[in-house]
Amino acid sequence: MIQLSASRCVRLLSKESECNRCELICPTEAIVVGTNPLPSINFYSCVECGACDAVCPSEALSLDNFSQTEFFFSYIEDEQNIISCRKNVPCIAALNIENIISMAVLKKEMIFDMGYCDECDIAHKCKPQILKNYEEASYILEAMESDAVIKLEDVKHKNSVETKESPTRRDFFSKATLKGAIKTKIEFEKEIQKATDELVEHTLQKNDIKLLKQKRIPDKRKLFFTAIKRVKKPSQFHVIEADELTFTSMKLLDSESCTACQMCYRVCPTGALTSDLKNSKIDFDPFLCIKCHICHDVCEPNAITLAPSYRVKEFFEPEVVNLIKFRVRRCDECGVSFSTNSVEALCYRCKAEEEEARELWGIKGDI
Repeated sequence: MIQLSASRCVRLLSKESECNRCELICPTEAIVVGTNPLPSINFYSCVECGACDAVCPSEALSLDNFSQTEFFFSYIEDEQNIISCRKNVPCIAALNIENIISMAVLKKEMIFDMGYCDECDIAHKCKPQILKNYEEASYILEAMESDAVIKLEDVKHKNSVETKESPTRRDFFSKATLKGAIKTKIEFEKEIQKATDELVEHTLQKNDIKLLKQKRIPDKRKLFFTAIKRVKKPSQFHVIEADELTFTSMKLLDSESCTACQMCYRVCPTGALTSDLKNSKIDFDPFLCIKCHICHDVCEPNAITLAPSYRVKEFFEPEVVNLIKFRVRRCDECGVSFSTNSVEALCYRCKAEEEEARELWGIKGDI
């Protein structure tokens, strides 16, 4: 069953968020992003392919019976290189691009079993995503000068048939503990949700509000960083097209348009955008960026934009870059320190109050 961790969903960071990747990839239209900030899920329609989990930039979605992180380690230890929906994944589309690249550089060879795709009911959405991931991963590996190879083959892997003994009455009572009863109750409630053919809306809980403020680096980025450290650096650091990269980015900031509102680095879920105690600057760490687009969504003057290219050097030698520096001065009205990118003498609060007063009194222009 698919689970949504509300505190990790970037849509909760701002009402301006336009993220709907989970809705777009879902092959059964079980996920709907509507007026409610959080996605609604029809558990009856969900086929648990895991594609939504793979495309979610912040790991807000997960499957009960499949963990990307656990699969990463089990696949690295597996003597075989094959990845198949009949062997070790619910669907190859359930793998995120970062883990694909990480596993490829560690295993040197990776085989996607495409043998069942053409006869699959969800192939219309999942197969194009698999091919897209394959092309992007291959492109990045080539830019890294890695000798790792990803192959698409019609293996049609078949599992060996295993017979399981029927549970006895004694087995049932041996599991009838308090912990087992709680687990059974949870599973029963999940089955009820699965049987209900309607959209289930998710709401924000009190503990989610606290977690929203925390900066969190996704596990897939941590694994990616760990894998890259084991890879030999390329002879030269190539520059690749930004459009070919879906999981990170470089940023540009227009100093004339920026209003020093602080929103971009306050809503950044990973801390890729940061400032100092005085809010006198905006720094950016490309390696921590998950390309969730939330900083662009909240920027009213559209001062922050995506760079047209990305330096592969950031994978091997991450470097924090400064996007802009502000002047910090005291407000002429209230005396509070504030950062600004102009010659403004009033802080934002006093300026807003003055504008409201002028509008109230019908005063136009400067006095």
